[in-house]
Amino acid sequence: MEQGSENARRKLHKTLKPSWVFAIALGSSVGWGAFILPGDWIRDSGPLGAIIGLGIGALIMMIIASSYGVMIKKFPVSGGGFTYAFIAAGKVWAFICGWFLSLGYISIVALNASALTLLLKFLAPGFMKQGYLYSVAGWDVYVPEILIASVLILLFALINSTGTSVSGKIQFYFSVLLVAGVVLLGFFTFSVADQPLTNLQPFFKGNQSILTSVLVILAIAPWAYVGFDNVPQAAEEFNFSPRKATMLIVASLFTSFLIYAIMIGLTGWTFPSLTAVGTGDLWLTGEVVRSALGIGGLAVMAVAIVMGIFTGLNGFFMSSSRLLFSMARARALPNFFRTMTKENQTPVWGIWFVALITLPTPWFGRQALTWIVDMSSTGVSVAYFFTCLAAYKVLAWNKEKTGREIAPMKKFLALIGMIASGAFLALLLVPNSPAALSTPSYILLLAWAVVGGIFYLAIRKRYNSLTQEETEYYVLGKTIESEVMDTTDEPKKDDRAPLFNASS
Repeated sequence: MEQGSENARRKLHKTLKPSWVFAIALGSSVGWGAFILPGDWIRDSGPLGAIIGLGIGALIMMIIASSYGVMIKKFPVSGGGFTYAFIAAGKVWAFICGWFLSLGYISIVALNASALTLLLKFLAPGFMKQGYLYSVAGWDVYVPEILIASVLILLFALINSTGTSVSGKIQFYFSVLLVAGVVLLGFFTFSVADQPLTNLQPFFKGNQSILTSVLVILAIAPWAYVGFDNVPQAAEEFNFSPRKATMLIVASLFTSFLIYAIMIGLTGWTFPSLTAVGTGDLWLTGEVVRSALGIGGLAVMAVAIVMGIFTGLNGFFMSSSRLLFSMARARALPNFFRTMTKENQTPVWGIWFVALITLPTPWFGRQALTWIVDMSSTGVSVAYFFTCLAAYKVLAWNKEKTGREIAPMKKFLALIGMIASGAFLALLLVPNSPAALSTPSYILLLAWAVVGGIFYLAIRKRYNSLTQEETEYYVLGKTIESEVMDTTDEPKKDDRAPLFNASS
């Protein structure tokens, strides 16, 4: 494809192996939270309540992943939620979904960069608390955390600029170290504990019902597993059949759940009482590992956490830049976002734009950053909904619906996924729900929506200048109708029906 042609549809190189894609999904799903938050989850729900909640959450994500697999197989292009929202509901909803999803991805890059400073504050508080600058929402900002987070952002921007042949490979190695560290920690803490299963009691939080204990944790499932949806962003770069995508996503979700379960388990099963290791106000799981396994165990955990942070940074740098590339290809963003390097066809300006946007975030303090991440979770849930809606539309219940793949079970799962996505949105947006956004997050969500509305008005004429067929070509590489018709049933031309009438 000619890079100099304004109207040429630019494509990404197919360099990603199945093991690399699995690592992208796993490493993006499991980050610092799996190591830092188990103590909070145990206090909120009890160890078994937390494990059950995350287990049910993983199953729901697998149901949603079924729809992602359907869409990746039929439309193996970058864009993810933006692309699928276009298929399901047209240009306007595609822009809305892409606008909020891009913020979600970019903010997670910033959050992962700051997570390393959180670990260092525990391991080397004397070094990290030098050069005090100011406080934001109760969070003290120091010079070392700004410098370290900034270096990380620039480093992974540079790595991603070299192409997926490099970033995909290191993602795999990072993920291997992550899994190995968690397995070692789980094995040795279980071995040194006198009565590990007895130590887990009480299994649920005593002053609330079992159902409440489970729901409190289930509500955070979209956040806990966000990252598996990075796979469709990389679909255009698969060097293997897109049919394997569902298996890779489901396998990554199951592995992610096991990592969460092990970390919750070792926080609870190592000692008879959490008070045996102190208050744990800063980091209970770290205190447990240090008390049980000493500095060696803490070193293993530190390596696992760093690998979780690095895989999150690497995965979301890739997905956010591919999302911006896909939106620019559809003329929803300026042309420079679809500029690619000649050597490896990497959307380099999207990568460095993400770096530019995230570099100022360490200066605002971690508490302010969590407000952005919390409200951007709505964008991820919206993407889940439109992916399931798109899958529901391209599948058929029975042979009476000619021209589409006949897959009643997948279509039923897509329907369940739509309901689950709506429920997750309600948990985030309805006041007094277990996962309701904080007031600052509500304000930021409204502000981002207003900015998006203004930006859409500015680009609306350009965005809508393309015909439906032209947009389908730039987004998908072919028309929706021709792709939907590409089934094993080989229906006749006269039987073909359009997927939807998108007039937006």
